[in-house]
Amino acid sequence: MASQNRLTNTLIHAITVPPSPQPVKPLLQVDGLSVSYGRQEVVRGVGFELGRGKSLALIGESGSGKSTIARAVLRLLPSGASASGQLTFEGQDLLALPERRFRPLRGRAIGFVPQDPGNALNPVRTIGAQAMEAAALTEEPSAAIRKALILETFSQVGLENPQRVYDSYPHQLSGGMLQRVLIGLAVLPRPALLVADEPTSALDVTIQKRILDLLSRLQSDLDISLLLITHDLAIAAERTDSLVVLKNGVVQETGRTSAVFSSPNSAYARKLHADVPALNPDRYARLRDPALRLRNAGEAPKIDVSSVTKTFTVDGKVLTAVNDVSFAVPAGTTHALVGESGSGKTTTIRLLLGLEEPDHGEISVAGERLSGRSPQSLRSAWRHLQLVYQNPFTSLDPTWSVENLVREPLDRFKIGSPKERAQQVREALANVGLGEHLLARKPSALSGGQRQRVAIARSLVLKPDVIVLDEPTSALDVSVQADIVEVLLSLQAKLGLTYIFVSHDLALVRQLAHTVSVMQRGSIVEHGAVADIFSNPQHPYTATLLQSIPSGVTASVPAVPQKSRHILREERIA
Repeated sequence: MASQNRLTNTLIHAITVPPSPQPVKPLLQVDGLSVSYGRQEVVRGVGFELGRGKSLALIGESGSGKSTIARAVLRLLPSGASASGQLTFEGQDLLALPERRFRPLRGRAIGFVPQDPGNALNPVRTIGAQAMEAAALTEEPSAAIRKALILETFSQVGLENPQRVYDSYPHQLSGGMLQRVLIGLAVLPRPALLVADEPTSALDVTIQKRILDLLSRLQSDLDISLLLITHDLAIAAERTDSLVVLKNGVVQETGRTSAVFSSPNSAYARKLHADVPALNPDRYARLRDPALRLRNAGEAPKIDVSSVTKTFTVDGKVLTAVNDVSFAVPAGTTHALVGESGSGKTTTIRLLLGLEEPDHGEISVAGERLSGRSPQSLRSAWRHLQLVYQNPFTSLDPTWSVENLVREPLDRFKIGSPKERAQQVREALANVGLGEHLLARKPSALSGGQRQRVAIARSLVLKPDVIVLDEPTSALDVSVQADIVEVLLSLQAKLGLTYIFVSHDLALVRQLAHTVSVMQRGSIVEHGAVADIFSNPQHPYTATLLQSIPSGVTASVPAVPQKSRHILREERIA
């Protein structure tokens, strides 16, 4: 009986205790990755895992090593760079593979979406010609079927007229359309892993949301693993399962996105969290709000734009770029112009600066009418009306020193003696937090944040009343952006400056501006105090813009159309 009981117990145990499941191996496993450019080590001892169908974000500011890690995974490190450690993809160590064995993986198994479509696409070849190269990776022999697959993929990524896109050159498409083209080309061969390097950094907030929704849908529908590179913690929190926080090439923190986002452990991750405008709308209230309290309510506005209209004739057709636009800006405050690309923001500030002449309406600054005057008569006005451009990498002459760049406006207006000009240059640099040790440097020897500070110092050296800020931080990391915003608001509080702030980043507008005009197709659809419009938008377009701001809350993604899902699941069209 005893032996029978032992047999019964053994059978019961065999039935009720299933064998332990085999652990699922990650699609990509990085162990001890270090990368050096010559003798300089830029990535040190990095490790993380990315499961099949999962998403992971690499976040950190410029120089943190994010893009270097991506290039190592893609085996696209520049000549002279060396990498050590292990990069295991589907059981193969990528660093140990010879190039002839790795080359078939790039594009087919590992897709890549670069940051700048303007540089990634050949400007002298049609989109279709370049798409055929990606379609060749599917190994489909029929050119007609490859084209059909391209057009279907373009449709899947939200391009409304795939044939027109196929026939177009890159310059004939918008930035958002070009980014969708790049995503389409990356997913066309159905890779297992998609590496997306800052895929939305230069896009409007609404287009950014559409692109991120698209990546999330494709990842879910095709079971693609996503390695997302971003400096924005809010985007990472919305779009990824886990994240790796990097600083100076070293991992500061890693884990589930929700955990790192809600309670970051490292000081650097906490700083990144604090620097994201969407997560900290009132961060600069102490600097921003006194301007509203101190201004004289009875004082005439510093800037007055009244019923301004501007049209252009293109290919025989009259296009209205700005339509009956009006707004007034009190002295010492910031007024924002927001809207998607093509909304009329840039044309409006060109009219304000006297670079374009309005067809109708009037523009005045400090009571002085600007419209209808010649460039010669505008010279005195320009001394008190300065511009800070969008991109510090291209707005500064690379052959000039910092001293010459900041002093040039003084030289042109013949202000003061050489000794006095030198002193004013030093004062302008000190106002933006830069030391005299940078005077002899050229822009190439400065960081992005330092370059933009030089651009601001250059605009300040003439002691203007009004500064137009044209997307002044869009090319900068959120940490550097936070420093620039603090500089701008400190200068406004100290000098009583009036700002016109042009931006597609509504979260940044919420932090910086007092009043806002929302532009759509050349017209102002909503205008008022920032706090009122952001808390209670009245126009559907404004509400759409505000809903597109990354919040750090996991985004819900609409379902993929069934037809496209079916076709993209096929290895090739039969």
